[in-house]
Amino acid sequence: MKVVMLNSPDVIDVVEAPIPVPGKGEVLVEVAASGVNFMDIGVRRGEFWTEMPYPKALGVEGAGRVVATGEGVDDIQLGQRVAWAYAPGSYAEMAVVPATSLVPVPDGIDDRTAASIMMAGLTASHFATEFYPVQPGDVALVHAAAGGVGLLLTQIIKLRGGRVIGRVSSESKAVIARNAGADHVIVDKAGQFAEEAVRLSGGEGVHVVYDGSGPATFQGSMDSLRVAGTFCWFGPVLGGPGLIDIMSLPKSVKLGYAVFAHHVRTPERLRAHAAQLFRWVLDGKLRTTIGGVYPLAAAAQAHADMEGRATTGKLLLVP
Repeated sequence: MKVVMLNSPDVIDVVEAPIPVPGKGEVLVEVAASGVNFMDIGVRRGEFWTEMPYPKALGVEGAGRVVATGEGVDDIQLGQRVAWAYAPGSYAEMAVVPATSLVPVPDGIDDRTAASIMMAGLTASHFATEFYPVQPGDVALVHAAAGGVGLLLTQIIKLRGGRVIGRVSSESKAVIARNAGADHVIVDKAGQFAEEAVRLSGGEGVHVVYDGSGPATFQGSMDSLRVAGTFCWFGPVLGGPGLIDIMSLPKSVKLGYAVFAHHVRTPERLRAHAAQLFRWVLDGKLRTTIGGVYPLAAAAQAHADMEGRATTGKLLLVP
């Protein structure tokens, strides 16, 4: 089978490898589509999985069909369609996935949609329903509003009755953010968005800001908040804001770091939250935007396009 391997920092190759055999509690899946995530870029740069020796099999997310099960797996059936949110080695034709990481894919959800909604959808679900449960009338500032997480997050905020101010880097991306339901869109590359976000929120500032854009936007996001507003910081690949003197914060605000894995910390929570995302899709309340589909051999190009901020929506690799 073919698998995408990181042979050294920034050196990606597609190689032939034996079809793996699932061990105890594991499932072998024929991969229909793999999601490309910023954490994969972090692995390639040497920021994550540092304890893992080279070569490293890239990718953590995908969807496909079960072709074999290991010992002790009795709730997953051969031929069943499944998706997963974290299993290293997912950029491949076949992948071994822990059974506890799998969710069933319902009829009516195609493989590419299933693969595109797992990491980004569960992340957006965590942000808007648990980390800061959006209430009707809340105003949210969403950075990278035309990205994979941003588009889904915008829709979930709207489902919960909130208003969205999206921030994007170009007019073409602004159209995509508006189509996802953003009430207002700020086109900004230089981090000069806070004054406009405050104005669009009615002069008080936003109730919550979701910022995964790195340290360049940290102060602007802080300045966008109203009194008692919540700052949801995420996205470790682009780095953090550095040391923070809590006494220097400009007003009574809540600052936190959101990790999607905490949203799905048990198999039961993973399946319940994934099922909710799938129901929203089937009911026409949530839609995924696939911004690019690449063959496995073009994994490096997919990374380059994502790093260059040239893409919108979710990027997929298809064997």
